[in-house]
Amino acid sequence: MQNYDVVIVGGGMVGLTLALSLSQNQFKVAVIEKHSAPTASELPTLRVSAFNLASETLFKQLGVWQTILGGTTCPYHSMSVWEKDTYGHIEFNARENGVDHIGVIAENHRVQYALWQAAKSNPSIKLFEQSEINQVAFGENEVFISLNTGMLTGKLLVAADGAHSILRQYADVPITFWDYKHHALMARIRTHDEHNETARQVFSPNSVLAFLPQMDPYTSTIVWSGLPDDISKLQSCDEAYFNELLSTSFDMKLGLCEVLSERKTFPLTARYAHHFAKERLVLIGDAAHTIHPLAGQGVNLGLMDVALLSEELTRLNKSGKDFGRHYYLGNYERQRKQQAVKMLALMQGFQDLFAGNNLVKKSMRTLGVGLVNKLPFVKNHMMTHALGLYDMPEKLKAYQFNN
Repeated sequence: MQNYDVVIVGGGMVGLTLALSLSQNQFKVAVIEKHSAPTASELPTLRVSAFNLASETLFKQLGVWQTILGGTTCPYHSMSVWEKDTYGHIEFNARENGVDHIGVIAENHRVQYALWQAAKSNPSIKLFEQSEINQVAFGENEVFISLNTGMLTGKLLVAADGAHSILRQYADVPITFWDYKHHALMARIRTHDEHNETARQVFSPNSVLAFLPQMDPYTSTIVWSGLPDDISKLQSCDEAYFNELLSTSFDMKLGLCEVLSERKTFPLTARYAHHFAKERLVLIGDAAHTIHPLAGQGVNLGLMDVALLSEELTRLNKSGKDFGRHYYLGNYERQRKQQAVKMLALMQGFQDLFAGNNLVKKSMRTLGVGLVNKLPFVKNHMMTHALGLYDMPEKLKAYQFNN
């Protein structure tokens, strides 16, 4: 039987980042991943994330940021948000806030590969790929995990195994679940005009369409969310008709659009675990919370779970505390639940605000959005949130300040 300080279930971006962070602080860590190790594929994929400044700082602290940048990443320096068929729009610019860029768009599998390679070469981390959990038993001083590949124990078990977390089910952690009643379509597209490293988002009465710039100046990934029947039709219609709808729905901001990839769809749901920590168990990332992709903050929220949990476990371990006890995990649970609730409420508020075509509501939106665009202090406050600066734990803030 192999013994570890922390056992992480889930070898995705969030789980691997936690493993690397803990390894810097003398923890012996195991990572259990049910799939094979990620490979260095050169083919582009649809699943991308918009990493904000807080997440970038965490990756820099772990020494993996330059490796991540070596892939097909695209920093974006500005954001443009508007409502279709109105004068309401907001423009955000990185330089107005004293930063080089607002965020970086990167393909998920390339980030995961970079993190996996870093963990693989780390002597404090043991990676168990193609390993599935058969049974989990929570003891007084440790947790016992039975895998299809063997047995191991740990002082703390971390659920980083996604929205459909097996560990969350094992531990009988209830979740609040609600359907946004929207589906999303993702595709890679080419535009007639250059995107100029700008992220763009347009709101319509029943849909939201986002263009995320890619490294090629004429290529973007789109995330188009709307009513399930509408999204189903967008997925099944012929390419010429889809290209026409896409171009007009985007107000021809980048000229004619051409789809380059398959069109993938998925339902949009929110989840919120009633407990982020229990005796010998912690939930992070999508295992603890999932939100609407409207603001692209899902992965950033999970990475700040990692940053705070790593700080808390390091502090407890250095002071000789049993960091697997629920009593000592209260600060992590309290802070991260609070942040998740804020983000869930914000996403719901945005969706409710821009839903529907009521003329009075639409006029108020147009007036409000236009007013915000003319108030620098309001825009700066919104930008600080988007950069993740309000969500950074103290030690990560200190690292950013000193570097």
